[in-house]
Amino acid sequence: MGTVNKEIEEFIRYVVEDGSNYRMDEMDKLYAADMAILFPSKDGSIVAAPREDVFAEFAARGNNGERALSTEYRILHLEEQGDDATVLLYRRMSESAAPFLYELRLKRGGVRGWLVAGETVTPWPDPETAGAFLPPRQTL
Repeated sequence: MGTVNKEIEEFIRYVVEDGSNYRMDEMDKLYAADMAILFPSKDGSIVAAPREDVFAEFAARGNNGERALSTEYRILHLEEQGDDATVLLYRRMSESAAPFLYELRLKRGGVRGWLVAGETVTPWPDPETAGAFLPPRQTL
C-alpha cells in the first residue's frame, strides 16, 4: 500500500459503513455534489452514473428494507497529493456478488475532512490477465 494516512483510512471506513447500510443522510456528507461513478457496461462502453442516480438506487434499497450490504473491503493503495487523494479498494458487497476494484478519487473538504469526488468500478482482475497491462516483448 502507498502512504498510510489514518484520516483517509477512517474516511473510507465511513464510506463503506454508511453506504452498505443505506444511511443516506450520512452518505450525503461524504460525496461531492458533482461526483459520478464510472463503470464498464456489458458492451464495453463506460457508463457515468451521476450522484443522483446512485443515491436513488441506495435509497430505494434502504426504503425497501433490503438487508445491508457486506462491509468487506481492503485498502490496496492510498496515494495523497496535496488536497487530492486516490484510494484503490478491493470491495465485495455480498457473498452472491463478484468482488470489484474501486478507485476512489478524493478531495479535501466536507465534515469528515474528505469528499469522494468520483469513483471508477471495474471487475476484480482475472488471475490469468492480472499484471499484463503491456503485451509481451517482441523479439526482433
